[in-house]
Amino acid sequence: MDSIIFDVDGTLWDSTDPVAESWNRAIHDNSDIDLTIDAQILSGLFGKTMTEIGEALFPDLSTAERSRLLDLCYDYENRYLEDHPGILYEGVAETMEKLSKKYPLFIVSNCQNGYIEVMLKTTGLAPFIKDHLCFGETQTSKGKTIRTLMERNALSSPVYVGDTRGDANACIEVGIPFIFAEYGFGDVPEAADRIASFCDLEKLI
Repeated sequence: MDSIIFDVDGTLWDSTDPVAESWNRAIHDNSDIDLTIDAQILSGLFGKTMTEIGEALFPDLSTAERSRLLDLCYDYENRYLEDHPGILYEGVAETMEKLSKKYPLFIVSNCQNGYIEVMLKTTGLAPFIKDHLCFGETQTSKGKTIRTLMERNALSSPVYVGDTRGDANACIEVGIPFIFAEYGFGDVPEAADRIASFCDLEKLI
């Protein structure tokens, strides 16, 4: 193992409440859709690509209108999180600092441009992360985004830490080990390597 790559939502932090609040504001301000998003709805969508989330939430909109509203939701979200950040899971900051002294750490997420940067800034995790990449930049599957990050950082044997079936499938796609964060939003019952809390990662690694 030469590095560790992390998912964000459900793995490093929980931002469902502020994200729901920001999306409801964006929808109310910019559309006539009668929809109220809550943390429970979002927790079932985190891990999906931006395109998939748009299709799930706004199935009756045209592709162009869905794209317009999604862009507004993500813009509201990034700005709202600046002052209303998500909450890091217990032990994340301390464990990331310890791990960063032994391994280069990276992030790959299916999020929009700017989201990872806001998370790193508001949580103080920026000094521990060497590089990051997201769906908003690549417009590709998570597996392909992981591969792109691996290639540009010359990584040969990383492990990926995530909390959803999509994360597990991405690791299969790219051929790297998967560590399941079972405290997160998803369920991967067959995962051989798993952590019940983020602090467990240091022992497992």
